[in-house]
Amino acid sequence: MMSSSQNATAALAYAPIHVMADSLRAGTWSASQLVDCYLQRIGCHDEKLHAFAEIYEKEARIAGELADRAIRAGQRLGPLHGIPIAFKDLLDIEGRPTRGGSLFWRERVSPVTATVVQRLSAAGMITLGKTHMVEFAFGAWGTNATMGTPWNPWDPQTPRAPGGSSSGSGVAVAAGLAPAAIGSDTGGSVRIPAALCGIVGLKTTVGRVSNHGALMLSATLDTLGPMTRDVEDAALLFAAMHGPDRNDPQTLAHPPVDALADLKSGVAGLRLAVLSEAELGEIDPEVARAFVLALEVMRGLGARVETLSLPLSYRRLADLTGKIIAAEGYALHREWIDRDDAPFDVHVRDRIRWGKTLSAADYIGLMTERERLQREVAWALRDLDALLLPTTPLPAVALAEIDQGKSPMSLLTRPVNLLGLCALALPCGFTAGGLPISLQIVGSGYEEARILRIGWAFENATDWHNRRPPVP
Repeated sequence: MMSSSQNATAALAYAPIHVMADSLRAGTWSASQLVDCYLQRIGCHDEKLHAFAEIYEKEARIAGELADRAIRAGQRLGPLHGIPIAFKDLLDIEGRPTRGGSLFWRERVSPVTATVVQRLSAAGMITLGKTHMVEFAFGAWGTNATMGTPWNPWDPQTPRAPGGSSSGSGVAVAAGLAPAAIGSDTGGSVRIPAALCGIVGLKTTVGRVSNHGALMLSATLDTLGPMTRDVEDAALLFAAMHGPDRNDPQTLAHPPVDALADLKSGVAGLRLAVLSEAELGEIDPEVARAFVLALEVMRGLGARVETLSLPLSYRRLADLTGKIIAAEGYALHREWIDRDDAPFDVHVRDRIRWGKTLSAADYIGLMTERERLQREVAWALRDLDALLLPTTPLPAVALAEIDQGKSPMSLLTRPVNLLGLCALALPCGFTAGGLPISLQIVGSGYEEARILRIGWAFENATDWHNRRPPVP
């Protein structure tokens, strides 16, 4: 049984950011208390959970004190001021190591600070440290054979897949070691760990959030997004993260959007789509049951739900995405990935090496087909507000049962990247054994505000995000 002080610490650790912000403004809590709370929890739990690759304790404490002084002096920067955050270990912070989950890069020191880190720091957020990840961000299970696999906190006895590649970010937020983290998503790497760890993850549209200062896997598909405990927190972080950046030209065509203006407007009258059962393929029965119940919630909130047909099999879309990732990943890492004397995770190495089997003609053909499919799917979605899917076809499986030659966890996420869409993953149930199940809300490109609105309505009509935390 927890003591009263332990209960208070847990309540603070698991509070949503928007609640923390109100308490900081009112003086109920201080930024220093928040920093101390999370550093204590990291010290207590991270030896087992292995979420953090590096912890910036001294700097975080100093930043907490400075935030408190500014807030007391009436110089509050906004709702994120004084809130701690963790960053995936592929985001550069000048002068600090950024390893990309690889022992091969263990001596790499960041030459710049990523735009996302700059913007969240400018909003007053306090960096706790860097989180572990799949090597080179290429893997949906969340495993890392050389630097260690984070422990999914929902099963204290059996090590299970945390989801990849933003594995440490998912575990840190789920276990109350950080109130939020930033991940990257090339084929599901924000959404899959969010799903398996029972939190919220936003996959942004390419060009919406700057990739400057991020170690890349696919120049075509890479995106950065927030991982949080609820949808409102994801909207707050997205509002601070996104917008044009001259260091990333693909952002210049996309002006900022107010993701908070209509967040709580509800879904009555919206048209939502689903795919046929045959199109979804084999889904775990408990996942399928939770998805059906989620659709009933949406209908109960006044949304219309109809079936959508796509121009190509959803699983075929996932295969095409995997080929682009492998081809572009090999192009980025070809100088070293063919070395047999380097300390690579053998499974990641083999995935990237496979990319060299694709010829230039094959790659051009893939990109041409992608452009055609993007046009056709955009037309199919033109009168719809969102597409609803399970985020993963399975709950978190035991590490001992993983087949590294297969990637079922990304089958329902990869097509979103291929087609230039955005998506939100959020809890929609639990298995009988207590493992999280996740709903995926997919929107047209640059419609993050709409899918956040739909997610907020679902979340506030259900109670899945408020279930007992996995780590007291």
